[in-house]
Amino acid sequence: MTEPEPVPAFSHVKIRVGALVFCGDEVALIRRERPGGVRFFTPPGGNVEPGEDLEAALWRELDEELGLAQGQVPAAPELLWVVDQRVSRPGPTAAPRKLHLVYRLHISEAVRDGLAAEEYDELPDGTHEVGHIDWLDYRSTADLPVFPLIGPALAALPAPHAPISSAALPAVTDANYTWVER
Repeated sequence: MTEPEPVPAFSHVKIRVGALVFCGDEVALIRRERPGGVRFFTPPGGNVEPGEDLEAALWRELDEELGLAQGQVPAAPELLWVVDQRVSRPGPTAAPRKLHLVYRLHISEAVRDGLAAEEYDELPDGTHEVGHIDWLDYRSTADLPVFPLIGPALAALPAPHAPISSAALPAVTDANYTWVER
């Protein structure tokens, strides 16, 4: 009989909101580069602040990262997927467990033309990490390193507006993901 995989201790739970911003068949993903040539993508978004409304947090993050304002989008964001992140990471403090709420929204080409091409994350030392906004055909994301692990589900959508059968995607754990350090 095999022993079950040990579950890392988590100090607390955080919620991250992110959005798959579609313009036709293309979706905006932030490309990040790490030392050693490690590259991965994330949907625009970030952590929800204590007491902050989920949709307000989403719009704050979209404005900060893309320059996208709520008034530029014709319809409310649609909750597409929920991903439970239970991943160990290096450092002196226990990692948080994180729930990723991934929304979907659609914009016009005119709106897209006015959005940012880069995103700047402030690091603890006051410097900034630059993320590049890439517009990719959503069907090409199956084998891309997208975090959270939504690439295969995104690529499997029959169309950008297609309904989904389940909002729950598989959890991100130490068994299927290795933390990417800065």
